[in-house]
Amino acid sequence: DLELHLQRCQQLSVTVLTDHQDLSNTELKTITNSPAPQQYRIRAKLRTYKPQKLHQSVKLYCSKCNSLQEVPDRDDFEFILHNSATTAPNPELHNASWYESVTWTTQDQKKREIAIHFVKRDEMLQHPEDTLLMIEGGTLKEIWKLAKRFKCVIPVRSTEEDLELLDLSAPFLLQGNVKYYGCKKCSTPKPMKNLSSIAAEQQLSWEPTEIAQVLGIELLQYVFIMKFTLVDETGALNAYLFDY
Repeated sequence: DLELHLQRCQQLSVTVLTDHQDLSNTELKTITNSPAPQQYRIRAKLRTYKPQKLHQSVKLYCSKCNSLQEVPDRDDFEFILHNSATTAPNPELHNASWYESVTWTTQDQKKREIAIHFVKRDEMLQHPEDTLLMIEGGTLKEIWKLAKRFKCVIPVRSTEEDLELLDLSAPFLLQGNVKYYGCKKCSTPKPMKNLSSIAAEQQLSWEPTEIAQVLGIELLQYVFIMKFTLVDETGALNAYLFDY
């Protein structure tokens, strides 16, 4: 557990970073006054680290505009789904040449209309583990159930002319336990009919990068970021960890 490990490091009087065993120890003051990049081996104390909660270290990163953002939480996703459910599925968009649609109305007081569109290959439905589906009007709980059984799930809504993605604050794609997000600044979302080009491929794999590309989405990557402040008797040094 990294968090416990870091707390233990803070309690120790000295933390030794053991990389670059062939190098002698260098004082932090020398490092801060030297041009980068170079390799050093230091002997220092861990004074602070941020963020304090490990889950806060995970961010979403856009390699195109170099922006970082927080991973949206469950409430954000539920709010977007709730708003999209106020628009009933457009029956004129059901059962296109490249997908087959199933609709029903929930039996609860809200009487939600739900539509699921199963993408076909060679005009045939696939096994669940190979199937991409699009859902309108579903709750977060319903979407997670579908994501456990089917290969890919894309939450959508109806317009007069086509199916489209939700607000990019929501994941545009769910695959197993992973939610995929797009950059709001760099993405130019396209209609869902663009997926039909992938459905026509001989080797159908539903790769998130390929789905993002045909839908005009600049895919965000999950990254792990931390800041450490290291000190010795000569000064302090901020060290940043950035990894995919």
